[in-house]
Amino acid sequence: MKYWRGYLVAGVLVFFTWGLMQFGQAHSDVLDLVYPFLTRSVQSTLADWSGQVDVLLWQLILVLLIAGALASVVLMLILRWNPVQWFGWILAVASLLFFLHTGIGGLNTYAGPLADDLHLSVSEYTLQELKDATVYYRDLANTYAAQVERNGDSAVFSDFETLASQAGDGFQVLTYDDYYAVFAGSTAPVKKLGWADMYTSMGITGVTMYLTGEAAVNPMVPAMSIPFTMCHEMAHRMSITVERDANFAAFLACSANPSPEFKYSGYFMAYRYCYNALYSAAGSDAAKEIADGESRYLKQDLYEYSAFFATKQDKQATQLANKANDTYIKVSGDSRGTASYGDVCDLLVCWHIQTVTLPQQLENPESPFDPLDETQVDLSGLPHVDAQANDETEPE
Repeated sequence: MKYWRGYLVAGVLVFFTWGLMQFGQAHSDVLDLVYPFLTRSVQSTLADWSGQVDVLLWQLILVLLIAGALASVVLMLILRWNPVQWFGWILAVASLLFFLHTGIGGLNTYAGPLADDLHLSVSEYTLQELKDATVYYRDLANTYAAQVERNGDSAVFSDFETLASQAGDGFQVLTYDDYYAVFAGSTAPVKKLGWADMYTSMGITGVTMYLTGEAAVNPMVPAMSIPFTMCHEMAHRMSITVERDANFAAFLACSANPSPEFKYSGYFMAYRYCYNALYSAAGSDAAKEIADGESRYLKQDLYEYSAFFATKQDKQATQLANKANDTYIKVSGDSRGTASYGDVCDLLVCWHIQTVTLPQQLENPESPFDPLDETQVDLSGLPHVDAQANDETEPE
């Protein structure tokens, strides 16, 4: 029996984790009332604790766990431990970590969508509305592209530490000026993601670890995307778990930030998401029509962004990382997996309709409809109208 104790512990932890996830899925309304607030409080406490050091504590813990596992293999061989028993306790430790991860943050996948907290109506939209939103984000990206520092045509952003210290400013505006309580979480600076070369080869731009309250960003990614990614990871730490919601929160935080660098990063990424959706929906001709309106600075930054990942990513490593991330997201409760990243376009278009298009229509109402106004309706063919026309043209 002693050989199976590790498996028994792992099985119990997996069962409790599964039970938590089933409860969250079945009672999302109840979960949404309390759980996000509690987890934001926990993450704030953990962020204050882990923020006392510059290194990522979860990476240090990971190294210690790997070293401990390797040491246990050596001891197993020397002391002739039963390998079946050893592997059971390895599973037990892994199950404990996933149970804790789920309990202190992972269940937010089942909480209500961010759109509900923002009173944003998300519904189907037309192709023209997608085009209008894409043009809107393109034009603002053009505007702020001219306001960031340049070395030739290439963007030059502030150093990582400066950007990290400013990343929370947009969330502060959203919380205390716009009264969105969902963003009342930790704004502690994000950290640099260690082993950046490895993560770059896998196309990973940032990681948030609930167990230590640490949000980390890959410092090697293109400069114009770093502010957005910082806000994305910070949103995860604020218990906004679903990827499309974290992307939308990052856009809102960037657009609310007083720094032109953050504003540009937000509109740059919003334009990319909408442009890609437009390309998929309407084809290259419609997308080219929009792209023709890009400024030379925006064109340069889009080129550098794409070229970076095309040259730095390792195809096999990226496929493996995407598969692992896709599996993790689906296991955590989001059936869309990694496809949920691009779903932010739906929120961006509906936000544009609700906050830009509709207010403009209210400010500039159309002329009231008059059924007898020939400029609004074709009256030809009606007998009394024809008779009136004849009377008016009859010679005296």
